[in-house]
Amino acid sequence: MTTPLRGWARRRLLLGAGQVAAVPVLVFVLTEALPGDAAVTIAGDDPDPARIAAIRAALRLDRPAVERFADWAGELAHGELGRSLVSGRPVAGYLADGLAPTLLLASLTLTLLVPTAVGLGMLAARREGGALDRAISTVTLGVYAVPEFALGVLLTAVFALRLGWLPPTAVGGIGAQPAALVLPVVVLLARPVCSIARLVRAGLVDAMAAPYAVHALRCGVPPARVRWTHALPNALGPATQQLARTADWLLCGVIVAEALFVIPGLGTVLLDAVAARDVPVVQGLAVLFGTVTVLLNLAADLATRRLAPRTELAV
Repeated sequence: MTTPLRGWARRRLLLGAGQVAAVPVLVFVLTEALPGDAAVTIAGDDPDPARIAAIRAALRLDRPAVERFADWAGELAHGELGRSLVSGRPVAGYLADGLAPTLLLASLTLTLLVPTAVGLGMLAARREGGALDRAISTVTLGVYAVPEFALGVLLTAVFALRLGWLPPTAVGGIGAQPAALVLPVVVLLARPVCSIARLVRAGLVDAMAAPYAVHALRCGVPPARVRWTHALPNALGPATQQLARTADWLLCGVIVAEALFVIPGLGTVLLDAVAARDVPVVQGLAVLFGTVTVLLNLAADLATRRLAPRTELAV
């Protein structure tokens, strides 16, 4: 017999599968609307119209959009992302080149994000309205208001250029100077830590004021046990969904950080592909980012339902 939770999970998985299938369609439509022409870029300065036409024919850019989408969708179905218009390399090769630095940057950020944000939220919630609560709330609100790019420029100017404590860029490779990751990770951590800490704080305050927590305290259950065992799982429901949205945001934030600190990751690959009008590379990265976004939100919904079964989620 199917339980309500299993039925909800099955419907949510089907919805996620439909969203994943819709990603390539949306990506193709949006990339078709991009300005510029790869054939003109490849032809160089002051190109001959006949040469541009020949390049478009060689790259099959003169075919109708429907035919090009059908070919591309067929390649996707076989696990292929196409080939670069500029270099002729498989798009998967570009992804492989930039994946390691991006994964390292994102994984370091997420690894530090969860304990830092949850810890700050719990510290603020322990003494609601106290000096520590007000200090954490004020600092997190102020830091959250600073855009990532402005924060990165400020940190680089102070800690790299003025004090000389850290390298300003990752030119030369991350392996040669691991300290080059410090400033990008701090930039990527700043706003997510603030938002998730405030959510954890608000959720924990509400959970500790709920009837079940109050009754447990009256019965003599230690406050730490009530806070960790009963209140915290309910408080983490909204924070879990925000963590998934943060992971989505990291895909964009990594692009900013990689461009600012010259890290050769997927963000750099995407910026170079857009500049060269290399549509297959842009499409491949967009499909990757879109699919990861759908999967992360699906995992967040499942985790939230598991942590707080009473939470109503969209089906």
